[in-house]
Amino acid sequence: MRFLRFGNPGQEKPGALDSEGRIRDLSSVVDDIAGAALLPESLDSLRRIDLHTLPLVDGTPRLGPCVGAVGKFLCIGLNYSDHAAESGMAVPAEPVLFMKATSAICGPDDDVIIPRGSQKTDWEVELGVVIGKEAKYVREEDALSHVAGYCVVNDLSERAFQLEGTGQWVKGKSADTFGPIGPWLVTADEIPDPQNLHLWLEVDGHRYQNGSTATMVFGVAHLVSYLSRFMSLQPGDIISTGTPPGVGLGQKPPVYLRAGNVITLGIENLGQQRQLTVPSA
Repeated sequence: MRFLRFGNPGQEKPGALDSEGRIRDLSSVVDDIAGAALLPESLDSLRRIDLHTLPLVDGTPRLGPCVGAVGKFLCIGLNYSDHAAESGMAVPAEPVLFMKATSAICGPDDDVIIPRGSQKTDWEVELGVVIGKEAKYVREEDALSHVAGYCVVNDLSERAFQLEGTGQWVKGKSADTFGPIGPWLVTADEIPDPQNLHLWLEVDGHRYQNGSTATMVFGVAHLVSYLSRFMSLQPGDIISTGTPPGVGLGQKPPVYLRAGNVITLGIENLGQQRQLTVPSA
């Protein structure tokens, strides 16, 4: 299934795409695409519903983040060897973990705000993994059974804030609107192999990123198992799994986002995003 959330920011309703690609309102069935609704038994129940019996949503409403009430937004750095090379960093021996503030989360087509003082705002298309069942010390061979589904993530970054000051990467990753997710949460049963997905990103029509999850250093199952050693993963937590080469930092010379750019990005079978960059107020 393809779940989504639609409506004004903070007032999103749960929905799903029917077989014709139209939005159906799930409000009478589930409160939100969040928390307990992502448990395996909840998803099984939702799959049994005939979506054509639910109200059709008219027009083209704003799509919000495809998951609500995200508890943890976990990110993996340098998880494609060729991206590590373009960043001038070594391929890590184990996953590089950082967190992104959940206040950065926004809808897939919402405007991206360039932060005050930014000169180096950058893009990163990434596969997002949404947890559906608590994971704690899980074995790699069992890890994918804890995944509710997958989504597109744009892990926007301000490179000076991230790399040129003191402290951790989180400062350069957490500005408001730096975490568009969606358009859909596609359930795991529709993505039999998360390590075989094409992903891409363009700025103003120029394709900068064109890669495959097949070239990840650490695959999804390994990441879920690895992270569950250090913290429990809860339903609705998101793992953003790293980006292929082609980020602005890696261009020669580097290319960064400015107000007025249009970013488009997508992942095979998971949909597309489109964002206009705007200056900070």
